[in-house]
Amino acid sequence: SPSASSRTPRSSTMSMRCPGSRMFRRGTRRSRGCGRRSARGSPSATGTRSPRTSLERFETEMAVIGPMGFSSYFLVVADICRYARDNGIPLGPGRGSATGSLVAYATRITELCPLEHGLLFERFLNPERINPPDVDLDFDDRQRDRMVRYVIDKYGDEYTALVNTFGKIKAKNAIKDSARILGYPYAHGERITKALPPDQNGKSAPLDALFDASHARYPEAGEIRQMYGSEPDVARVIDTARGVEGLTRGTGVHAAAVILSKTRLTDRIPLHLRASDGARITGFDYPSCEAMGLVKMDFLGLRNLGVIDQAIENVRENRGVRLATVDPGDGAGGDPGGDPGTVVIPLDDARTYRLLAEANTLGVFQLDGGGMRALLKLMAPTRFEDIAAANALYRPGPMAANAHTNYALRQNGKQAATPIHPELREALEPILGPTHHLLVYQEQIMAVARQLAGYTLGGADMLRRAMGKKKPEVLAAEWEKFHGGMTANGYSDEAVRALWDVMLPFSGYAFNKSHTAGYGLVSYWTAYLKANYPAEYMAALLTSVGDDKDKAALYLADARANGVRVLPPDINESVAEFTAVGDDVRFGLRSVRNVGDGVIEAVIDARRRGGRFTSFSDFLHKAGLPALNKRAVESLIKAGAFDSLGHSRKGLTAVHEAAVDAVIPVKKAASFGQDDLFAGLGGAEADAAPAFGLDFAVAEEEWPRRQLLATEREMLGLYVSAHPLDGAERILAAARDCSVAELLASGRTSGEVRLSGLITGVQRKVTKQGNAWAVVQLTDRDAGIEVLFFPAVYQLVQHALTEDDVVSVRGRIEDRDGTLNLFGRELAVLDVASADQGSRPPVHLALPAHRITRQSVSELKRILADHPGDTPVQLRVRGSRTTTVYALDTTVNPTTVASDVKGTFGADAWLGLT
Repeated sequence: SPSASSRTPRSSTMSMRCPGSRMFRRGTRRSRGCGRRSARGSPSATGTRSPRTSLERFETEMAVIGPMGFSSYFLVVADICRYARDNGIPLGPGRGSATGSLVAYATRITELCPLEHGLLFERFLNPERINPPDVDLDFDDRQRDRMVRYVIDKYGDEYTALVNTFGKIKAKNAIKDSARILGYPYAHGERITKALPPDQNGKSAPLDALFDASHARYPEAGEIRQMYGSEPDVARVIDTARGVEGLTRGTGVHAAAVILSKTRLTDRIPLHLRASDGARITGFDYPSCEAMGLVKMDFLGLRNLGVIDQAIENVRENRGVRLATVDPGDGAGGDPGGDPGTVVIPLDDARTYRLLAEANTLGVFQLDGGGMRALLKLMAPTRFEDIAAANALYRPGPMAANAHTNYALRQNGKQAATPIHPELREALEPILGPTHHLLVYQEQIMAVARQLAGYTLGGADMLRRAMGKKKPEVLAAEWEKFHGGMTANGYSDEAVRALWDVMLPFSGYAFNKSHTAGYGLVSYWTAYLKANYPAEYMAALLTSVGDDKDKAALYLADARANGVRVLPPDINESVAEFTAVGDDVRFGLRSVRNVGDGVIEAVIDARRRGGRFTSFSDFLHKAGLPALNKRAVESLIKAGAFDSLGHSRKGLTAVHEAAVDAVIPVKKAASFGQDDLFAGLGGAEADAAPAFGLDFAVAEEEWPRRQLLATEREMLGLYVSAHPLDGAERILAAARDCSVAELLASGRTSGEVRLSGLITGVQRKVTKQGNAWAVVQLTDRDAGIEVLFFPAVYQLVQHALTEDDVVSVRGRIEDRDGTLNLFGRELAVLDVASADQGSRPPVHLALPAHRITRQSVSELKRILADHPGDTPVQLRVRGSRTTTVYALDTTVNPTTVASDVKGTFGADAWLGLT
């Protein structure tokens, strides 16, 4: 690793923190111990803390780090983390086994106290397993490259490099390439690849395995073996492909790795320069570099860190509240530097755990999948440890053993916390008690081996690795050691065997608690922000997904479900990104099609210099030339950005080109100073008046509602101000199994489903055989999905495939390259005329379930009856775990009814038109 020389960070000023050691306090303004109920460490049943414990743990770790020569490595990593904090670059709280190190915590490489959470250093570094430390760092993905540049600049480009990767030819590509080289048509190779066993976890079965009876994938390859034996052309392609498979196809650059060296890299390995930017890249892959003694660090980009950072900034701007994810008051630099007005996110927030128990976690880091939400609802988390456990249990291994369900049931007292063996209950209580006597983490295996069988922690880590790899000769030796240790401690053979038989299969899928605790902290932060500041969090979340309209649609639907109104873009209010405005979210201008950063900057600058725009003419008068791009202006008009000025979209669309053409020569003349020739001919009134030629009339007539919404969707990718299906929810709900948004969020990739919605696009196609088929875009209130109608079904439904028709479709779900599609089998046209579909969006009211009484319902009926109109009403009843939406059998005047609803039930009861 880099030596502690001139290139090593300033160790003398390195801030450390932890109770019990003067060394830890050196350079700090106040102690930052593990006992705070925040990211600095929350009270936990799995860990212990005291000055003596802290000091002993510190000395134990340093007795490993120093003699193994890794001190300078820690200083380098700590310096990188310090630079990120001091420069406002969001940094993750820790990932991987490094979170188990108290020294890493003390030097602020990680932000979770390992003593509080029962995390083990030996899982990270082990004197009995000589491996270099491997600290992976998460940064805001928008600024990862900036961190790489810092490391290269600080340590020198002669000592740092990016890392090469070598792409290998996989089975399917080997077959397709071989078929092409041998002169066969494309369809021949395609037919062979379709007969291969499906990929598992993204990995294909090697071709040799298809013919090896001892291989686990052999039973799945009956079809391909039959083709191989009966068709010479197939055999020829496969034989060729077996020789090609595994060869290097090309090189790339590792997405995260950076290599550091204490000597010039050119003295040790070959390098090459990337022509596009001059970056130095290793000629070897990273395992080879590590084997030669070079240090690899992974700098990973994590989008959610940017979301958290932006949400906290939104809270400051919108609420005036200064939030911090970790206690910033240690004098180590970085904003806010110990400001007493800063609120550190606590780890015991009731709203957050209520949100988790309700599984209202769409958009929450690692907790937003359909299956995970089902687990959370069953588990009903009440403490931080439950989040870490959920992340560890929601994986194929634990789920196959039903461990996730057992944990949730035991958590809620619906299943007894049965010990592995009655004789072991008391001994295992400190280790397995917090997880209801279920093995959840790798660290628990290590703790069991140490406490019950007398292993050292280093030896316990070796046992964990041996169990995971399951080599018979190594396992036999470990069994003898484990059995002997437990027997010597007085445990019966039956109890020893019962414990071993549970530990052995579990170790194959056991999860690293240090990693899940570190990432659990990011999950908690995002859940806290969503629970306490939903508008600010949703604004940051929507900004983060950029042009991904599918995700944006899901998050918009979730925002509405949580009572957050999403407002269309506004020329006087919007900035580049989504912003929180009170309890609402405003669309950003960057989300409007054809509107670039130059236009946005010019619009904001014009507002800053000249104040709010009062009309379209005033906009043309105040805006600079970069803002007067006709295509961009038209897009803003169609997106509704000028609605607040009182003009119709149809009227502005008709005159905007002529108006822009009229004003551009005046703007250009002004930029060259020609307007100075006429200075003094008019006074202040002349200066304030719109430029010559802008006294045009804008027609008041508006497009039909359907056309207006269609153009809005074209510009924004989504329906925002209203939806063509507003008012038809009951009809749609009766003709579907779930909404499109619910399907996309569920994680389902197979099975049948019935959906309903609006046809927003039809692509008619023809197969090579000349048969017609179609791809249809089906969109409901909150999301869209592609429906494929192949020739046999297409012949039956083609007459109904018309844009803007409302239909119900039944079909088979399939995941095609990460995109969910529906293979349509049946289609029915829905009659929504009776719902006054597309005429009025509903008024949304909201009440908590405990306020729904006979008296309150009677009062609500009276208020709604006093304000008759033509707008439907929906009532959201929020329970402790679910929110139920009721479509009320009445229509009202939203303008007059609002004040009565607010006056009787409170401002929170009125959500308005969304």
